[in-house]
Amino acid sequence: MTEQIKTYRDLLVWQKSMVLVTEIYRLSKSFPKDETYGLVSQMRRCAVSVPSNIAEGSGRNSTNDYIRFLYIAIASLYELQTQIEIALNLQYLSKTDFDKLYESSREIERMLSSLMKKLENKD
Repeated sequence: MTEQIKTYRDLLVWQKSMVLVTEIYRLSKSFPKDETYGLVSQMRRCAVSVPSNIAEGSGRNSTNDYIRFLYIAIASLYELQTQIEIALNLQYLSKTDFDKLYESSREIERMLSSLMKKLENKD
């Protein structure tokens, strides 16, 4: 018996994206202070955008609007993937932390893609 999805909070993809946000905040605390308004701010905004857009989309009145917000969430995720790679290149993130963040983001990406396909095929 499958559990009923009542709100966006019941979506595993939203829950996992919230964990990702928390990890981005935790790890970016150790970045150089001169990155506070640069890479740190950018990464945090993108990370926050993912669960925020999942939540906002789920509250819309139409499936098309929901899908549009999921596309925004996935675009923010792509930005974040780029930014964590920049952080790795600048040695602000260890390879271990990068790998963990990147794999988490890829899992969320796959989940978002799957959710979008299900919604697009729903008639």
